[in-house]
Amino acid sequence: MPSVQLDGDPVPPDGALPAASLESFGTRPFGFYVHVPYCSTRCGYCDFNTYTAAELGGGASQAGYAQNAIAEIRTARRVLGEAYVPVETVFFGGGTPTQLPASDLVAMLKAIKAEFGLSSEAEITTEANPDSVDEKYLVELVEGGFNRISFGMQSARPHVLQILDRTHTPGRPEQAVRWAYDAGFEQVNLDLIYGTPGESDEDWRASLEAVISAYPDHVSAYSLIVEEGTRLAARIKRGELPTIDEDVHADRYLMADQLLAEAGYRWYEVSNWAVSEDAHCRHNMLYWTGGHWWGVGPGAHSHIGGTRWWNVKHPAAYAQRVEAGLSPGHAREVLSAEDRRIERILLELRISDGLDLSVLTEKGRTAAQHALEEELLEPLPFADGHAVLTRRGRLLADAVVRDLTD
Repeated sequence: MPSVQLDGDPVPPDGALPAASLESFGTRPFGFYVHVPYCSTRCGYCDFNTYTAAELGGGASQAGYAQNAIAEIRTARRVLGEAYVPVETVFFGGGTPTQLPASDLVAMLKAIKAEFGLSSEAEITTEANPDSVDEKYLVELVEGGFNRISFGMQSARPHVLQILDRTHTPGRPEQAVRWAYDAGFEQVNLDLIYGTPGESDEDWRASLEAVISAYPDHVSAYSLIVEEGTRLAARIKRGELPTIDEDVHADRYLMADQLLAEAGYRWYEVSNWAVSEDAHCRHNMLYWTGGHWWGVGPGAHSHIGGTRWWNVKHPAAYAQRVEAGLSPGHAREVLSAEDRRIERILLELRISDGLDLSVLTEKGRTAAQHALEEELLEPLPFADGHAVLTRRGRLLADAVVRDLTD
């Protein structure tokens, strides 16, 4: 059954957008996010909108998913009108997009290209589990237009992977990186998670060293968040696993930043490092800098011109909507100018391009001055009136944002 979603206004059956939002389409970079909600197994820490075969139930199938997604892409074209706004980025996430045949991912990408067109340097990414692809699969993706891939490595230590319920074996992510470059991918990311119960400093160092030895051009490292309702949360509550220590998380982050910097990676967002500006994830930058995107699939979120909406969550309900020619949108909200100002602070402060402090209120500017004095922020060179988080500030980013948005 669908899980509870955020309250909002109803989405019209045809998905029509407010006139003001539609008029602004094309004034910002535009991308697509395609949510593929299938996994072979459910990781114990995951609370994403994903389903295994056993959880899926009737009324939806992996085999029919690509055609339903293509139907929504065509709905997007009707809703957004005939304006020529080529797509800058496409990101297939999940779930595990590579649970589907490569031909399905390519078919969905081709539909986006046919309906909207792709910019000449479009970034086309898919997420993948390291054990969900082989050399042939990766070649098929590249031949179909993909040029970036993100592998969920999480850890190099077997016991940590076991706690996280990851199915790949140590060494497989590094092998997948080699396969991806050999297949012709231009950019490769490895995802890591730190702070897993039972993970030691040495375990975390070994994971970082394994990533560096594989030398992808991009690394993401996220602290483990224990979400209520997950299997991991239940194990911690029962005392089977130790609780999360925030001080350990901070130490692990500092270790990651130091070792990655020594290996030639530079942070450009609190949880993301790259070997060069060209290796930044442009799709995520679109989110962080107020771009426009259409989210395809169950539970996917979209944003065009200050209107944000989200689709029904269960694949069966999603399939019923699109097969009936209806928008799969569940609810939406039109952001006020104040909402958008606060979101700009929240997102731009996390990136190395920094925040234009002129968007702050008088109280916010006072808080920013205090953060500068406390060395949580520093002025951004050659950018008058901009400030960026220091390394210590990155550890306390949420608190800094709260102060600046008060």
